[in-house]
Amino acid sequence: MSRALPPPRGDDPAAFGRVAVLMGGTSSEREVSLSSGGSVLAALCSRGVDAVAVDGVPALVDALRADRIDGTGFDRAGFDRVFNILHGGDGESGVLQGLLAALRVPVTGSGVLGSALTMDKIRTKQVWIESGLPTPRFERLASGADLAAAAGRLGYPVFVKPSCEGSSVGVFRVLSADDLAPAVAFAQQYAGELLMEQMVRGDELTVGILGDVALPSIRIVPAGEWYDYHAKYVADDTQYLCPGLDGEVEDDVRALALAAFRAAGCSGWGRVDVMRDRERGLQLIEVNTAPGMTSHSLVPKAAAVLGCDYAALCWRVLEQTL
Repeated sequence: MSRALPPPRGDDPAAFGRVAVLMGGTSSEREVSLSSGGSVLAALCSRGVDAVAVDGVPALVDALRADRIDGTGFDRAGFDRVFNILHGGDGESGVLQGLLAALRVPVTGSGVLGSALTMDKIRTKQVWIESGLPTPRFERLASGADLAAAAGRLGYPVFVKPSCEGSSVGVFRVLSADDLAPAVAFAQQYAGELLMEQMVRGDELTVGILGDVALPSIRIVPAGEWYDYHAKYVADDTQYLCPGLDGEVEDDVRALALAAFRAAGCSGWGRVDVMRDRERGLQLIEVNTAPGMTSHSLVPKAAAVLGCDYAALCWRVLEQTL
């Protein structure tokens, strides 16, 4: 497994043509996406790329349809490629990827399969289990399911989370039956499937993927009891230790993350979240195919350890569409 990034393919921003930086949208992660997208846009422009912000998939479709047909036939005058930084929703579900594949417009990140599969935490875990990769035991909960019964089967403590959301939206840490009420109340008004997962006690790690390289792991040490939405996007006292592990176990976590990424049909770039259990060792949690690129985000932190600054990282992600 490579520990170094290959050299960039080139340095001419004109090679990219006109780039849509797709951000915002309508998912529960809209605000985070706008923050990520603004930073990506500024970074690309600083490198001379002709990049334009586009808010959401309908606006992108309108831009791509404009001026597509001229006197000579089919044209793609609107945009030559898309830097997708839509978090959640159609940006990570395979909808955007299928649309752009049909229109033959290159887009950053995973294709239809990897995006659709990893948007669903339950089905991602099913693929990992079939592939012999380690992940905590879980229960798949349909709307209206009995959370108390599921927790009884798994054993406390557990996490309860929507199968198809991100950024810690709707995640509940349940240490005992006394803590279950908020999760039950959420489940009663949430229409989708929920994942109940055995809680892993130990180090919280994440590994960025860039092409065929697993970046150095980051060990996350929140000031509070766990890494929730506040710790991710608001707090300034969360510690990020990179590399998160030493020696052979650092090699192991990076190799596991890359194997998990590939097993889920992912490509391009992304991030794999892993826990190191005190008894069971490394355990896979989930994949993010459009990771955050805010000032608090983790992939830029890991890339920097390999000498790749924020603007260079954005360039390398966009290069994968050439």
